[in-house]
Amino acid sequence: MLTTPPLSLYVHLPWCVRKCPYCDFNSHEGRGPLPFDAYVDALLADLDFDLPLVWGRTIHSVFFGGGTPSLFPPEFIDRFLQGASSRLRFAPGCEITLETNPGTAEHGRFELYRAAGVNRLSFGVQSFDDECLKRLGRIHDSGEADAAVKLAQDAGFDNFNLDLMYALPGQTLAMAERDLERAFALQPTHVSHYQLTLEPNTVFAARPPRDIPDDDASWDMQEHCQAMLAQAGYAQYEVSAYARSGRQCLHNLNYWQYGDYLGIGAGAHGKITLGAEQDILRRWKIKHPTRYLAAAGHAEAIGGDDRIAPARRPFEYMLNALRLVDGFPLDAFEARTGLPRASIAGALDQAEAQGWLSIEDGRVRPTELGRRFTNDVIELFLEGDGDHETPALPHEVAGYTVG
Repeated sequence: MLTTPPLSLYVHLPWCVRKCPYCDFNSHEGRGPLPFDAYVDALLADLDFDLPLVWGRTIHSVFFGGGTPSLFPPEFIDRFLQGASSRLRFAPGCEITLETNPGTAEHGRFELYRAAGVNRLSFGVQSFDDECLKRLGRIHDSGEADAAVKLAQDAGFDNFNLDLMYALPGQTLAMAERDLERAFALQPTHVSHYQLTLEPNTVFAARPPRDIPDDDASWDMQEHCQAMLAQAGYAQYEVSAYARSGRQCLHNLNYWQYGDYLGIGAGAHGKITLGAEQDILRRWKIKHPTRYLAAAGHAEAIGGDDRIAPARRPFEYMLNALRLVDGFPLDAFEARTGLPRASIAGALDQAEAQGWLSIEDGRVRPTELGRRFTNDVIELFLEGDGDHETPALPHEVAGYTVG
């Protein structure tokens, strides 16, 4: 029996100051004044169009992703949140995260974001090495990153993520370790730590940097940095996510546990469980901001709808849940997919025999070996000939870049 999981709200704000050469997200360089008012109007119209999918349900988390959401002045974040909370029930203490570029931080803005209802920040620092930042095309330097975090702390934010990358062009193990040391000095509650990858349709894919660390060097960085994070009190709970006790990102946890989310904004993706129909719907919006602004609130803004057939659900579920260090209980698989555990028994047996999964007391956990071969484990749950596309997810999950 397919049951209704928690519901989140993802809001995509697509503009940035300058697109980074490694970025494959739906982000667009802002040229001239941005249409803040018109875009908030479009977001609320988009939300109104999707509301029938989620009547009566409660929002447990909100995530503003981009682009660079902190380009939007606080009054527009406030206007959207007021409009959204008048249309949907927000849970008490609802986690509301805003992605922030240190290069767009200004004195006084964080106080106003907090007054608007934002209670969690995610800083796209990537590195504290100025040469690495230049090679990544970032618009900030290490001093601005330090200053931005301290401005947020002065404004009362005590729950924030630092987004860091490793295996950067020209980076050594010692440099990667120094990045973490600089991060620890700022006392974040959460660290997202992930390897630079050359994604298709990016500048780096077309013209790869020549001095990217090889696989052995990248693995050394991962192992040493994981040990440093653990020693500093950040427990790994997902492949690229580390948090102090009780400070995991609830929004991303909902994705990884195969929860539901409305996707609002240009290029945003959503996943909704339709309990009465015993069906799961993926819906995405058209990508280009200009086209989206013209179409929001109408069917023309929908880039596509995809009903997830039962045979595809095990793969989708495992794609997310097996990234979690603690794995998942089998009864959660049944509730979120509407399938009996017998439907995956053969794949589970294969994975357990390979030493990739541990199954005990009704819970499935990836082993240390399994975490090294996550893709191989997930492929065991492909149905038929395995000719499936990876489901599109909001960018902070698809790229595993935000905590």
